Amino acid sequence: MSDDTRANLLGGYLRARRALVTPQQAGLAPGPNRRVPGLRREEVAMLAGISADYYLRLERGRDRNPSTQVLESLARVLHLDELEQDYLLGLAAARPRSRPRRKPERVPARLHQLLASVQVPAFVEGRAFDVLASNRLAVALSPRLQPGYNRLRSLLLDPEEQAFQQDWTRSAEGFIAAFRKSAGDDIDNPRFVELVGELALSSERFRTLWARHDIRTLDGGTTTVNHPVVGELRLHRDKLPVDGLLLVLYYADQGSESDEKLRILASMARTAPAPTGVGSPTVT
Repeated sequence: MSDDTRANLLGGYLRARRALVTPQQAGLAPGPNRRVPGLRREEVAMLAGISADYYLRLERGRDRNPSTQVLESLARVLHLDELEQDYLLGLAAARPRSRPRRKPERVPARLHQLLASVQVPAFVEGRAFDVLASNRLAVALSPRLQPGYNRLRSLLLDPEEQAFQQDWTRSAEGFIAAFRKSAGDDIDNPRFVELVGELALSSERFRTLWARHDIRTLDGGTTTVNHPVVGELRLHRDKLPVDGLLLVLYYADQGSESDEKLRILASMARTAPAPTGVGSPTVT
């Protein structure tokens, strides 16, 4: 990525986050005739202890080497959490002009064996949320959890997936923020470019949330889904990193109603053909 592109990423992030901080949150009087959402540039500069001209250069991508001290001051003013501050620092950090090419995402044979042996819904996903491999029970839980599907695309464009997620709004926010973190500054990656382009054209929700520049990780947790056959399921989710991929497992509390419903799905899955793991679109 060129230095100009990196500087533009930094400027875009600062603009997006500035728009989300109200004067009241920054300890300022709102005042009349405010024409911009959030803080003005000169207010951010004043609160961060830098000149308004210098901050303007940062937002416009004209300064490529801000100091860590300046960035940490801006993170404080913009109310960034630790994850968001790390992302901001990463956007400004120097990178080698040439990067090693990323290997295509492929699922190791041992993960296929593991998927076939575990007795809970399980699948493997790549950096862009492409499903690369899954077991029968995962597909019984959702037919969109099989190779060839992209979880973010399904969430935003597939009405069945939207009905499947009990809290679709929260899920969309989390997935898009996690996708931006996964992409990082690798914006010239063909897979990310393709997916962002498609979703920007097809989903107003994506356009709105993508413009916020939210950053999040999708770690373990508990979710509730609505299955068309067995009804509501309350499931725990764990994500385990393996060779640059993520192994995702869903399971219920032992002896719970959701656990019994998973057993019903397991019985249905035994007669279904096993999904075939495939590589995702080439990620370089």
